[in-house]
Amino acid sequence: MSLWKRISSHADCEQRMAAYYDEKGLFDLRICLAPWIEDRIMSEQITPNSPEQLERVAHKFNEDLQQKLLSTRTASDQALKYRVVELCALIQRTPALELYTHLRSGLQKELQLATEKSVASSAGQSMPMPYNMNNAGYMDTSDIMVGVTNGAMAPSHNVVPSPGLGMVTPKVELYEVQHQIVSTLHEFTSCRNALNGLVQNYTYMMNSMPSPNAEVLLKSLLDEKASIVNLLRRSFMYYETLNDLVIHELKNWRRQQALAGNGAAFNEGALDDIQRCFEMLEALVAQMLEAVNELIRVQLGTDEPELIHLREQVKIAQKNLVISAFIVDKQPPQVMKTNTRFAASVRWLIGSQLGIHNNPPTVECIIMSELQSQRFVSRGTQLESTMSGQSSGEILNASSSMEYQSNNHVFSASFRNMQLKKIKRAEKKGTESVMDEKFALFFYTTTSVNDYHIRVWTLSLPVVVIVHGNQEPQSWATITWDNAFAEVIREPFVITDRVTWPQLSAALNTKFGSSTQRFLTADNLEFLFEKLQREERSEYITWNQFCKEPMPDRTFTFWEWFFAIMKLTKDHMLGMWKAGCIMGFINKAKAQDALLRSNTGIGTFLLRFSDSELGGVTIAYVNEMGSVTMLAPWTARDFQVLNLADRIRDLDVLRWLHPSDTTMVAQLRDRAFGEFFSRRQERNPRSLEPSPGYVPSTLHVQVCSSNGDGGSISGTPQHVPQQDTLPMGNGDFGMTDFDSMTNFEVYKLN
Repeated sequence: MSLWKRISSHADCEQRMAAYYDEKGLFDLRICLAPWIEDRIMSEQITPNSPEQLERVAHKFNEDLQQKLLSTRTASDQALKYRVVELCALIQRTPALELYTHLRSGLQKELQLATEKSVASSAGQSMPMPYNMNNAGYMDTSDIMVGVTNGAMAPSHNVVPSPGLGMVTPKVELYEVQHQIVSTLHEFTSCRNALNGLVQNYTYMMNSMPSPNAEVLLKSLLDEKASIVNLLRRSFMYYETLNDLVIHELKNWRRQQALAGNGAAFNEGALDDIQRCFEMLEALVAQMLEAVNELIRVQLGTDEPELIHLREQVKIAQKNLVISAFIVDKQPPQVMKTNTRFAASVRWLIGSQLGIHNNPPTVECIIMSELQSQRFVSRGTQLESTMSGQSSGEILNASSSMEYQSNNHVFSASFRNMQLKKIKRAEKKGTESVMDEKFALFFYTTTSVNDYHIRVWTLSLPVVVIVHGNQEPQSWATITWDNAFAEVIREPFVITDRVTWPQLSAALNTKFGSSTQRFLTADNLEFLFEKLQREERSEYITWNQFCKEPMPDRTFTFWEWFFAIMKLTKDHMLGMWKAGCIMGFINKAKAQDALLRSNTGIGTFLLRFSDSELGGVTIAYVNEMGSVTMLAPWTARDFQVLNLADRIRDLDVLRWLHPSDTTMVAQLRDRAFGEFFSRRQERNPRSLEPSPGYVPSTLHVQVCSSNGDGGSISGTPQHVPQQDTLPMGNGDFGMTDFDSMTNFEVYKLN
């Protein structure tokens, strides 16, 4: 149950909070966007702890609030359209910080009121309270057909509060939630015993002869029944709170699953603990439903609409619990290439509860476009018996029967050999490309629980479909942005078009660190921030700056440059990067200054990533004249011929590796890179003896000087007859442009 629903169920609380919000004219806004406001503020990962941070958070909230309001307009509801316009005008008139802090303080007051009411209603018993507002909510709808999405907004949401607002409420760990569920199950035994006593007395009265004490006995039964009804209501209230806590944990798990798509750490095993909570909640709600039905059968001559209503509430709660437990536990690849095999799996967290595993259903899978997903989720489109006509493509092996593993209670369906054969794309607008278009796998099934049918579905995380490998970099830009910045509640797959630099830097660091096994330093990140800036500096980075607009004086975007470096490092320099031998993200001016200040002097060098060439790494070193020379960058093509460490070994001008944030002190070249040198064959005439008519050769790297030959020599390997090495002259280079110099590779003759 949402926080505002709890407040509005008590007239005095609602009146107090209405007066508070009306101080700023925000009461209608609070009602109109109750679930969104709660989830948006309560899901903040970091509590603002400085005026500057609070100001930034407030302005971002203000912008998101206006976008959310505008998205609620419907052409058929003129009154709502006018009200939205009025609310937008109110937001624009109210300072962002004032609006945000008033709403934030209001939620704090609501939490306090909800706590007080819960304590009072529990008559001194311990009642578990909502505890964490980060990534929270569960769907509450009377429809039989409900779905669970990864961050998608279903027709209705209830939100769980948390200490994200600075409340003193301690965070409850999952094991504590499990303990609270067990305690509530035990406490329900008293209600069960009282009900058994009532049924016995009722049966005795119905089977007894009329007596003078009949009226007294009837009154006693009525009082006893009323007491049990109150116990059931309180038990159901406990159940709702416990359900909120468990759904919160599941939503948090799914959010972590999305972040894991960018390489973040992920405790996948926590899902087993969440399932145990689901199983115990199902046992609790099933007992409550049985108790309510039995209580209704105790007919004492009075109409009991409240009891009938309670039964409907419990039945809906049971259905929602079963439905919300259907999730994607193994996500498909988020950059999906056609005609390439892939796997995924879905899991139903009810285990063996309800006996569904005795007649396991078959799960079907289709692929949906973003627009189809929006229509299905936001407009409550009905789930048909077959959804093949709704698919935006053709998937082979797209059905799988659920299987129950008794050893670990996992009830799941594995799709081990799926393959996307065809894809239907939407018409592109403006600068949109196929790499910007998001799809999702839609898993669905139908089964029977008790006397009603349940149709369940769930969406995967968004995927981008490609047909060629050269589409991969931009596709990963789309996925990385979505995984990092998607809101917990959203329409599929709406995402902000700008974020703060701290948000983006965390995402980039996670992505690069997980790929290369060493995270970026503060100086590295500062360098990346400079790369993203334009003429007007801003703490916000837009989607276009990130991956659409070419960087100044370049023909490629920031993401293309960053992705190429990440791939080069992972494929060809992983060990050296992990060991801290590569400084990487540093500009030329800082590199030159660092080298000239070094204590080791001539021969001191460092490795930095190329500014001007995609996926390139260059060496800057102090030459014999005491100035800095920068070699032209090497790329993956070069390293396929000769690896980086061996190239460094060939250059005698390189003596000392400049200290980095990892190594801290200068190191002799061979000590720093020795473990990465490859073993070159000894000069054994027999082993090197070529076929008749050929001369053997080995590949070496040397630095070329410009001595009137019109510039540097190309890096193409050259055959040089009758000499061991190529005479280079004594000239050295001062600080030159990065591309004015190349590396010369020659075959060394034996």
